[in-house]
Amino acid sequence: MIYTALTKKAMNLMYEVHKNQRDKGNVPYVFHPWHVAEQMRDEISAAAALLHDVCEDGDVRLADLRQMGFPEAVVKAVDLLTRRPGQTYSAYIEKLEDDPVARQVKIADLIHNQDLSRLSKTDSEKTLKRQQKYAKALTYLKQYKSAE
Repeated sequence: MIYTALTKKAMNLMYEVHKNQRDKGNVPYVFHPWHVAEQMRDEISAAAALLHDVCEDGDVRLADLRQMGFPEAVVKAVDLLTRRPGQTYSAYIEKLEDDPVARQVKIADLIHNQDLSRLSKTDSEKTLKRQQKYAKALTYLKQYKSAE
C-alpha cells in the first residue's frame, strides 16, 4: 500500500462508506477496495482504487470528492469507474479505455472479482455468467494496457 496524506484520506473515506457492507462471500467489503489499491503503483491510482465504489455503493457524490480536496485525476477515475443506472455493462467498460488510471483500477478490480475463493457459493449459473462477463471485460481492457 502507498501511504501518503492523499491515500490515507481515501482509506478513511472508503472505510466510512463500506464499513457495514459485506461482499458475496460475507467478508467485510472494505477488504476489496483495499486489495485493489494494493495492486497500484502510484498515489493517484491507489486513491482511485480505494474510492472506486464509494459513489456506486455509497452516498458519496463526485462533488463531495472535489469538496474534500481529492485531485481531479482521482475524481475523474472514480467518475469513470462508477456505473450509472441504465448503462449497459459494455458501454461502462468501453468508457474506461482512454483513462490509464481508471483502466488500471478496473483491471485489478476484475481480477479480484474473478477470484472464486472469495465466494461462499461458486457453482451457480449466475456466478458462471458473471465470471464470463468479467473475463471478456478484462481481455478488452488489457488490450489497451499492452498498447501503452
